[in-house]
Amino acid sequence: METGLENVGMLELIKREFDCKENDIRTYSPLTLAYLGDAIYELVIRSVLLERGNRSNESLHKSAIKYVKAENQSKMIMALEDELTEEEMSVYKRGRNAKSYTKAKNASVTDYRKATGFEALMGYLYLAGEDKRMLDLIKLALERCELKI
Repeated sequence: METGLENVGMLELIKREFDCKENDIRTYSPLTLAYLGDAIYELVIRSVLLERGNRSNESLHKSAIKYVKAENQSKMIMALEDELTEEEMSVYKRGRNAKSYTKAKNASVTDYRKATGFEALMGYLYLAGEDKRMLDLIKLALERCELKI
């Protein structure tokens, strides 16, 4: 039975199910975009790891850390700079330059800020409904940084 929702992304389903109003994503602060981007990027990584084989939670967590730590996110965004559109670069820079009130635990300030920009870009692409673009950039960055997943 067709429901008309077969090709609708997760965000659209969330908006429909919870009766969310449309917002102009350009008005979100870069740290808000990074907040969501952190979660959606980790969801992508966790999903890929899980699909690579059923393992213990501890093993999955240890594997995921390699991909979500600030140092590697910083490397990933640097590997993507020549691929980003002007708009994507603007979102990244807004995230990178945002004044955060949290400190990097296990990363340099520079890596932490670049990682925040990367996460802001992921959040922006997700909210823009650009899931394919987001996944293409993640895959390309992982390849360029030789982070085999």
